[in-house]
Amino acid sequence: MSLSNISQVLLRNSELLSANTPLFINLSNDGFIERYLADNLNTNISCYNTNYVDYLAISNLQHDKVTTSFTSEYISEIKHDLVIVNFPKSKDELALTLAMIAPYLLPEAKIILVGEKKGGVQSAPKLTQHFLNTCQKVDAARHCILFAGIVNSQSINKPFNIEDWFKNYQISVNDIELTIASLPGVFSQKKLDVGTALLLNNLPKTMQGNVLDFGCGAGVISCFIGKEFTDTKLHLLDVNALALASAKKTLSLNSLTGEVFASNSLSKVNEKYQHIVSNPPFHQGTKTNYEATENFLRGIKAHMTAKSNITIVANSFLQYSPIMKQHIGTTNTLTIKQGFSIYHSKINY
Repeated sequence: MSLSNISQVLLRNSELLSANTPLFINLSNDGFIERYLADNLNTNISCYNTNYVDYLAISNLQHDKVTTSFTSEYISEIKHDLVIVNFPKSKDELALTLAMIAPYLLPEAKIILVGEKKGGVQSAPKLTQHFLNTCQKVDAARHCILFAGIVNSQSINKPFNIEDWFKNYQISVNDIELTIASLPGVFSQKKLDVGTALLLNNLPKTMQGNVLDFGCGAGVISCFIGKEFTDTKLHLLDVNALALASAKKTLSLNSLTGEVFASNSLSKVNEKYQHIVSNPPFHQGTKTNYEATENFLRGIKAHMTAKSNITIVANSFLQYSPIMKQHIGTTNTLTIKQGFSIYHSKINY
């Protein structure tokens, strides 16, 4: 397993990482944790991941000095003297993360922020000026930058309530009114995105039975279906803990119910569905990643009932249609608009 650029930069600065109760936020399982433990034999590590795939990978280490959590809100009985944060794509998510961990920091805890230059990590000093006493650039290598700072005493005394971080907005599609709730970092956090709007206007004319919303985000698609087609049972899947919390909140605000669950592509999909809908993600952090969606399209037929169908929206440059034709069945392009395409496949057996 090769170390990521971020992990290599961290190891270049190992003298900064000595701690008794470190917390690693959204680091991947690429060998860094094992290297860290080898150099810090008496240290117990807490790992918090909002990405289910990374959480599973770290959990699989099965190391008695590593505890893991996958949730929308970090809660711990431990006070941390060091926190390493993989700088998120969303600056608002960084603010959420820092506020969330504040109650679990020791006075003068060291905060390490590390990320790829193209991911916006250069803005770390400005974004943390009210949270840290100092935030200094320590290293720049392998297209990454590492900042280090000390938390100020005022920050660690502030209580945290995740309810304060949901942003609500209203949408209206085909006379259906919905309230959407979304946490920072969740796709389409502040308004209905173009691709999803196009998908909602190109759904099947009738829908009933089990519906799977793959990559559900804040739950926009499922909630629209739940209001428009009342004979459906909603199943919402995402890899991100903040998205799952947002989807649950959105369902509740619209007086709907559904099964909301985490999955690595189809790893936790056990039922069969009459309808599958998706505005599938193709980014993980700042990196382009098509693998999860392509694996989903290759494997979803095993979870589709007779005469079922799948409707997805995707950027037109993405080559999903050939995969759908090969692995699902008859596939049509329903519309192409504003750089997006709607693909619809159905099973006829």
